[in-house]
Amino acid sequence: MAFADFFKDKNVLVTGVAGTVGLALAKRLSGLGVASLAGLDNNESGLFMVQHLLGDGFRAVLGDIRDRDRLTSAFAGCDVVFHAAALKHVPLCEQHPLEAVQTNILGTQNVVHAAMAAEVPRVVYTSTDKAVNPPNVMGASKLMGEHLMKAANVAAAGQVFSSTRFGNVLGSRGSVLPVFHRQIRSGGPLTLTSREMTRFVMTLEKSVDLVLEAANIARGGETMITKMATVRIADLAEVMIEALAPRYGHRPESIEIIESGPRPGEKLYEELMNVEEVRRSVELENHFVVLPALTDFYEVQASDYPGLRPGELVRPYNSANEVPMGKAELREYLENTGLLDGEEVA
Repeated sequence: MAFADFFKDKNVLVTGVAGTVGLALAKRLSGLGVASLAGLDNNESGLFMVQHLLGDGFRAVLGDIRDRDRLTSAFAGCDVVFHAAALKHVPLCEQHPLEAVQTNILGTQNVVHAAMAAEVPRVVYTSTDKAVNPPNVMGASKLMGEHLMKAANVAAAGQVFSSTRFGNVLGSRGSVLPVFHRQIRSGGPLTLTSREMTRFVMTLEKSVDLVLEAANIARGGETMITKMATVRIADLAEVMIEALAPRYGHRPESIEIIESGPRPGEKLYEELMNVEEVRRSVELENHFVVLPALTDFYEVQASDYPGLRPGELVRPYNSANEVPMGKAELREYLENTGLLDGEEVA
């Protein structure tokens, strides 16, 4: 882990620490020799459980990213801030767009202002594939968060603000995997929006590795895109039925799969890099890096990145363009990562 030495003796804070990704980041950071580790969340019960899990080496900060003053005091003395707090469910953000704006846009602006006031050297924003060509409120709000991070580098000399963008974390709250698990346990049917749907997927452990690596190599203003495996959601459903139905006393062939049609704002495929971004992106071993469009305002240079691969990128990075895992490969992947053992990661 090339990033391990980077975090040694650093003071680190994670927003949204009671969420799946935020908690996983905090767990991993607690084992990297950081000087101090804090986590901020407005979920009192969730924050209490994180405190119990991580023990005395963790400082729980009860607060909301909508409160700039609270963030400014929480960020005092921090070397690195990971901003993982967000409203993330597409249908709920469609129903309550003003709440998505308050948290995902204005809350992120509060993080930027607080980090500037506290002179935090490095801030990393966790974004999503849904920020690419967004057809929904949640994706649009996360895209605006990425732009706010880019702009922060212009105003904050000597500080680094960057974003990481990745797709579905299998087994996390809100992912399709625990939903399928519960439906299989009850004997079906399994519901999916379309058999043509494809998705980028990764394990929680891998997503944390890549976020930490991105924090280490970020130069400021860029968006790091994690390279991910691709699956057909129909294949995922069929593999899970074959593996799990006998465990719950059901015959696999008795469990029906029903197509419900795409939900409002939902795509049949996922995009992690669009056509416009390709021409200003470079490839590393584990990431693609989208450089800022207005390069004159930023210090970042493509040649600065370790492991830079030669050649120009020629196509957007979306799940419709990638070769998905076969069913045998997918089952092996789920078994090896323990994702068939339980219904939810955290």
